[in-house]
Amino acid sequence: MAPALKVEQTVQEWGNGLGVRITSPVAKAAHLSQGVPISVEVVKNGVLLRVVGKPKLSLNQKLKAFDPEKHSGEIMATMAVGKEIL
Repeated sequence: MAPALKVEQTVQEWGNGLGVRITSPVAKAAHLSQGVPISVEVVKNGVLLRVVGKPKLSLNQKLKAFDPEKHSGEIMATMAVGKEIL
């Protein structure tokens, strides 16, 4: 089976290590975006990158997804445990 997209790039120095920039067409084809966790595996004749989960949301993304109707505001689901004033 032939790859859906193939590009040639150059490994470059990146800080104390090495890096390869993932171009936008490759990222889109591989369903990669900033923050997506991946595994890096050394295989015969190369390196394999695999998506291993969903990206962690930033605080702004979490706040944007907050729905007061769904999450019911600030109502406590437990009984008073101290000297709370009711």
